[in-house]
Amino acid sequence: MIIAVDGPAASGKGTIARALARHYRLPHLDTGLLYRAVAATVIDLELDPEQEADAVAACAFDEQLLGDERLKDDAIGKAASIVSAHPLVRSALLQRQRRFAQQPDGAVLDGRDIGTVIAPDADAKLFVKATPTIRAQRRHAELRARGSAVSLDKVLADIRARDERDSSRSMAPLRMADDAALLDTSFLSIDAAVQRAIALVEARTAGRSA
Repeated sequence: MIIAVDGPAASGKGTIARALARHYRLPHLDTGLLYRAVAATVIDLELDPEQEADAVAACAFDEQLLGDERLKDDAIGKAASIVSAHPLVRSALLQRQRRFAQQPDGAVLDGRDIGTVIAPDADAKLFVKATPTIRAQRRHAELRARGSAVSLDKVLADIRARDERDSSRSMAPLRMADDAALLDTSFLSIDAAVQRAIALVEARTAGRSA
């Protein structure tokens, strides 16, 4: 079974995807980490994330980088949003994501184009969203917990800018797949959001097997 979980930054899609992977005992891939690894490599090599050629050159990163805690840094996240808008970068990482999705028992993948591009034939697709203000509050709390002094207003501005870049890029823009189930986590606890996600997956897979 392949489960695709899409949505904007700080919507809760990663938390939900990990919970679904545990529930169904499937491997999980946070595809955003791939772009963060590219961004980190660009920064480490003192290249320009705005330049497509520089970003493509950084796609040959070491797999061990995916476990680096530094990838959670806000600066890496901003650069990742920039490099992910380059069509050649998305093409370079496409097959890696599809191979993960096509494992014998299936997988859970979360990102922004899983249900539309990476796994359009996924057994269940969720689109997770929340209001920009609530997403900014969540991200701000995460950053503060890691010692950052960034303001909530700055985080909200970054969230809105990232949404604009993700939605307006020419290749694989952020959008809800036509056959995806919508899950708004704005006013749900983590447990409630996860239970709702499981119910939506059950409903989708039951419909496919009927």
